[in-house]
Amino acid sequence: MSDAMTLPRTPSLRLEGRRALVTGAGRGIGLAAAAALAEAGAHVALVARSASEIEAAAGAIRAAGGSAEALPLDVADTTAVEATLTAREPFDILVNNAGSNRPAPFLEVTPEDFDAVVALNLRAAFFMAQAVAKRLAAVGRPGSIIQMSSQMGHVGGPRRSVYCATKHALEGMTKAMAIELGPLGIRVNTICPTFIETPLTRPFFEEPAFRDWVLSKIKVGRVGQVEDLMGAVVFLASDASALMTGSAMLLDGGWTAE
Repeated sequence: MSDAMTLPRTPSLRLEGRRALVTGAGRGIGLAAAAALAEAGAHVALVARSASEIEAAAGAIRAAGGSAEALPLDVADTTAVEATLTAREPFDILVNNAGSNRPAPFLEVTPEDFDAVVALNLRAAFFMAQAVAKRLAAVGRPGSIIQMSSQMGHVGGPRRSVYCATKHALEGMTKAMAIELGPLGIRVNTICPTFIETPLTRPFFEEPAFRDWVLSKIKVGRVGQVEDLMGAVVFLASDASALMTGSAMLLDGGWTAE
């Protein structure tokens, strides 16, 4: 009689014992990412400038049975970021989510708007990822860095020249980071959503022409919700994505397929 067949086992999506840091965590996509990671068992530190907002969010996560703390911090202040992370136990997971947009026609973009969007979407994200990776490398721990990119990191869009520039740059940065950090056991990937309904984007959708344009491009026929991203965050944070680095997860409803 032959030996019983041994089936492969699906790697766990659970995150017990891991520490996660989520930037821009007070609302929208960042809050959803923090909630998802906590639900999967991670201890989550929520980062934003607004202390009251992330205190409330961390409290809600704890009330739901998760482990969370608020960490008030301006991610654009790279000196403060470095000092804060150096003083703490390393984070195994980073969701580099803080970002913004100032939509304007290309011919009307001001240096002030350019500098503000690049400073948050690219410069702050770069040095936040560096600070997290430095701590992991110093103690020889593996980790997962998840960059919140956009479908606009793969295509262009009207009134979004600066935003597209930052997200295309984030995609390139992620690939380069993956090459250097892979030997250290640190994986780096992006999530690239289509338009997601959040407090930041809701005012845009009140304009019928904009909403119609967005819906005409999304093949599944609806605007994204934050819940559409939560599974991807847990997947990239977990052992289920152990072979994935330098890649982009396009959660765009088919926008870039055309």
